Order: sequence, then C-alpha cells, then structure tokens
Amino acid sequence: MSLKNSITTSDYLNFDSTLNKAMKIIKTEKNYKLGFLVVFGINAGLRISDILKLKFEDLENDSISLVESKTNKKRVIRLNDNIKNAYEVLKTRTDVRTGYIFTSNQSTVITVQYVNRKLKEMFATKNVAISSHSLRKTFGRQVWSNNNETDKALLYLSELFNHSSPAITKRYLGIRQEELDDIYMSL
Repeated sequence: MSLKNSITTSDYLNFDSTLNKAMKIIKTEKNYKLGFLVVFGINAGLRISDILKLKFEDLENDSISLVESKTNKKRVIRLNDNIKNAYEVLKTRTDVRTGYIFTSNQSTVITVQYVNRKLKEMFATKNVAISSHSLRKTFGRQVWSNNNETDKALLYLSELFNHSSPAITKRYLGIRQEELDDIYMSL
C-alpha cells in the first residue's frame, strides 16, 4: 500500500519470460484468467482499469475499440498473435463465453488490488516492484526495444500512452534514469 504524497513506482518485467510464464499459467493453473490478463496487458499496453472492463465479445474480432477510462480518448487495438493464441487457450479452460472476462468465483469483476496482490505472488523478487502497471511498462519497454531504442519508438509510445511528450514517456519507462546512471558509470 502506498502512502499519501510518497513516490511509488513499478518496474517492468522481461517480456519473453513473462509471456512464457503467463502462457503456462493459462494452461495449467487455477488462476488461468490472471495468466490471460498478463498476456493481454504486456501485448496491449492498456491501463488495468481498461483491461478489467474487457468482455469475451470484445475479443472475437481482430481489434478492440474502446474509450480509455482515464483520458476519455478513443483507442483501437489490434490483437496480435500472442493475445489471440492466449485467448484460444483461455476458451479451452472455461465454458463461459459472454460477459466480463476477469471475474471472481462470485461472478464479480476482480479488483485492481486483487490483481496487484496476485502479480506480486507470481512475479515479484526482492529487487523488483511489481504492480498491474508493470504490464503497461513491460509493453512500452518491449516496443522501444523492438524498434531499436529510437526516438521514433518513443514518439509512437508517447502517442499510444497519451503522454504529452516523448520526454515523459522516457521518464515513465525508466529510460531517462538509466541514461543518467550511465553518465556516472562512464567516468
């Protein structure tokens, strides 16, 4: 739990190992919906508030149209193969095919606090601060890495994240701090 006026942050995860672990969870564990949430989160870059609103019907096409809850901006997300494959596995684990995807045993949408607790159980280590926001940051770091860590990638991410500038995106992803740390290490 964060304290009022304190600075809290979450770290990003390694994309490939997180994807592999999440797929294993979908296939084998009772928290298979959380496994799918992780796959979706690191491949779509949405905030947790928007992910939890997803319904099975939303994933039956090649893209999702939504209005982001924080910004009220419309966004279209194309579903990549990672999401599509994970969704196919998810459908083998449940008979339910309508309504909200991320529900509890009581058929209510799970809470952000529950997601954060479970993500910490699944992925936390001593040196890594994990929360639902880690999924969005993992997406951002993967996009940046896949695009050769270019300013163009930061520009795209800034637009996807609805940040006011690439500099904010750089700070958000922890890239700026890494660059500053490198200055000290280069002396």
